[in-house]
Parts: sequence; structure tokens; C-alpha cells
Amino acid sequence: MRVQRGIQVQKSLIGLVLGLLLSPALLAAPSAEYWRYWDASNERSYRTIDHSAWNSILSRYVVTRHTSGINRFRYGDVSKDDRKRLQSYVDAMAAVDPRTYRKLEQKAYWMNFYNALVVNLVVKSYPIKSVQDIRGKGFSKGPWDTPLVTVAQQELSLNDIEHRILRPIWKDHKIHFGLACASLGCPSLQAQAFTAQNQAKLLKKTGQEFVNHDRGVSLSKGKLQASSIFDWYQKDFAKSQKSLLKVFAHYSDDRQALYLLGFSGDIKFRHDWALNGP
Repeated sequence: MRVQRGIQVQKSLIGLVLGLLLSPALLAAPSAEYWRYWDASNERSYRTIDHSAWNSILSRYVVTRHTSGINRFRYGDVSKDDRKRLQSYVDAMAAVDPRTYRKLEQKAYWMNFYNALVVNLVVKSYPIKSVQDIRGKGFSKGPWDTPLVTVAQQELSLNDIEHRILRPIWKDHKIHFGLACASLGCPSLQAQAFTAQNQAKLLKKTGQEFVNHDRGVSLSKGKLQASSIFDWYQKDFAKSQKSLLKVFAHYSDDRQALYLLGFSGDIKFRHDWALNGP
């Protein structure tokens, strides 16, 4: 009996540890860790990086004006030729040294590259119910920490791009609106690629769509719910939850903004990891 009880205790402990390791809540919010290697640019250069192949994929497979209010991606419909085109684009981006371009060009490059890597992974793994179903490095759920590409002789994972390059170098909360995690809970993947010229307008548009949708911010009957993105990365958006309300109001429709600025309760956060398929 003692032996059996000991085995049961061990199993319970192992289950608890694995549960913690696999918890999306723990994996979803790595801190920004500055990687100096990537903080270089050539501001005198006005060369551009070609994102036309990615733009073609987006325009063909992103479903806008979906009845849910969330853009969808038709992963299962990607043709054999477009699978090759997508992989060729990923390979082409990996061959670029972004440090030789100006910072605005780099920012568009990293956001496009991140999104293309995620879409490419899902297309290769489809059908799946969630991007979290893609086996990750070690015990982790999802592909976030798995090295996927080598750029300028450096191995990179999705988390490297987001948390070691984009967040600490640009310090712009709108980056969170530009990175689509293939989930319904994330900001919508847009039907066009980012460029140095359109990124400010496109990020603002995506932020407004996200905050004005229930999955982004929802205030009803005196209760406020918001995306866990605003909880995981609150420091990127605001110094406190009170000042976070001002961020919500900034992107909200006028009427909603007034109610948000007057809100004084607690914010409940949630995130939907379901795949943003059709």
C-alpha cells in the first residue's frame, strides 16, 4: 500500500510540474531581453526588402470581413505552388541581413518574417485546432522557443524575434498589434504585408479593430474584460491598469472611450488559443 501510495504521489507531482511547464499563461509572457547584436542599422540606405511574395499569400488566403469580426486564414486551401512560394519567401528573408537596412525597413521585415514563419508552421501542421498543438522545444507547448531559422549567422526562434529584437529595440506597444499568433485571441492578420511606408497606418488600423472587438476589450454591465495580451505585456502599453484604460480609450470608438475612461473596477483578462482558420 505504501509503495502504491508513493507511486501515486510521484505521478501527481510529475503531473503538477508538467502542468506548470505546459501552461500557456507561463509561456505567453517572456520578458523583453535586449539583444545588442541586432541593434544596428544603415539609416543612409533607402533600399527596400521585397515582401511581394508574402503580400501575394496574404491577399489570396486572408479572409477579411468575416462575420466574427476576426480575419481568418484559409490554411487548408493553400495550394502546392503557394506552399513553395511561402517557403521560398521564408528562405529569402533568412538570407537577408536586416542590420544593413534602415530601422523602419527592419521593423516591417521582422513583423512580416514572424507572421510568415507562424503561417508556414501551421500550413505544414494542418489540420490542427490550435497553434499550441505544434510541438515545441522541450516541454513547451507551441513553437515559440524552437529555433526555426538562421539569420546573419544567428539561430532565431519566434520568441527571439518578438522578445529579444522587436520589443526591446523599438519599444513600441503597437508591435503587439502587428504580430499574429494564428489564434482567434490575437490581433487579426491583415491582408497585406507591412512596409516602411504603410506600417504606421496598418498598425493603427489593426489596433483599432482589435480593441473595438470583444476579444480585445469588452465593457458590459459594469464589467470590463480584455485580451490577456494587455495583461502579459502591460508594461509595454502602460505603467498601471489605470493608465491602460487610456490606451483602450485611445483606440476605441468615441462612445466606448468615455465609458472606459470612467471605469474604476478590476479588469478580467482572457485569451482564445483556437486557430484562426475559416
